[in-house]
Amino acid sequence: MIAEMAKVWRARTWMKKNVPFLYSWHAYVGYELELFESFKKPASIQEVALSRNIEMDLLEQWVEVGITLKHLKRASKDRIRVKNGWKLPSSKTEAFSSGVLLKEMMELHIPALLSYPSLLRNHTKQSFNSELHGSTVAKTSILLERFAFPKLQKVMKKYKVDSVLDLGCGEGGYLRRLADRYPKKRMVGIEIHEAVAKEAQEALKPYDNIEIKNRDLHGYDPEFTFHLIMANNLFHYIDPSERLAFFKKASQWLGDKGVFFVLTPMQKSKHGKQFSSAFNSFFMTFENLYPIPSQKEMETLAKKTGFKVVSIDPIVKEGGWYALCFKKK
Repeated sequence: MIAEMAKVWRARTWMKKNVPFLYSWHAYVGYELELFESFKKPASIQEVALSRNIEMDLLEQWVEVGITLKHLKRASKDRIRVKNGWKLPSSKTEAFSSGVLLKEMMELHIPALLSYPSLLRNHTKQSFNSELHGSTVAKTSILLERFAFPKLQKVMKKYKVDSVLDLGCGEGGYLRRLADRYPKKRMVGIEIHEAVAKEAQEALKPYDNIEIKNRDLHGYDPEFTFHLIMANNLFHYIDPSERLAFFKKASQWLGDKGVFFVLTPMQKSKHGKQFSSAFNSFFMTFENLYPIPSQKEMETLAKKTGFKVVSIDPIVKEGGWYALCFKKK
């Protein structure tokens, strides 16, 4: 009898632990289909289903879940509206929506983590499709810019930076923000994904001081040295055995007393250990992605390549993201 009660208790415990996932799932569906926008003002399920051309039975059930989670509420017998909208992901049309983090988590991280049993059994790994997911990852990086940019701007001012190279520039968010403040400083962005590079080139057309190149870092050879090099959310694309060579390249591409600015999640860090360990587990399921670095590894790489560690600051404590600043000796 006691053994049976223990089994029931364990089952109930795991059910309770899964409740937070429902909030993420519901918010993701609402963001992806822009359903929260449809229910900003009181509307019936039938009206929204017809206007969005979506399955009414599934929408009705999504609404019921939303009411129990307090994402939605009944405005009348037949009409529904958003509740506490400030807590929910904003529209896709907004430049900085937390929905992009949900999208990456639901479409990339969770499916990858659920593949663990088959990967373990089959002694294999999957392949990360950058063409399929590159744009989503780039948009997530844009959201992180809001946390990292104040640190970057301090570095620009402190070292009176006059030229910038952004390695893996994504859609060019950092460069755009910098160019708005420093329109006369030369800036170059390198992006390996063609579609993302084209988006950056199109978005940054108005800026005469920014040049975007669709290149692989291994095939890039700059014509001049830079005062500041950025490598944001890039280290999980670099094999640990190649990271020393990457630091050496950064040193070569920097002028005297140049600055190397890195944004990356770090494993076994002081902050965000739970998320960073899960994040690392996600990367490990792919044959073409690599473990995130540790602070000890980054300090060792810096020492071996003639960099002085200036600062290591948490940017998003919950996620274990850090901004690291290295100065060329």
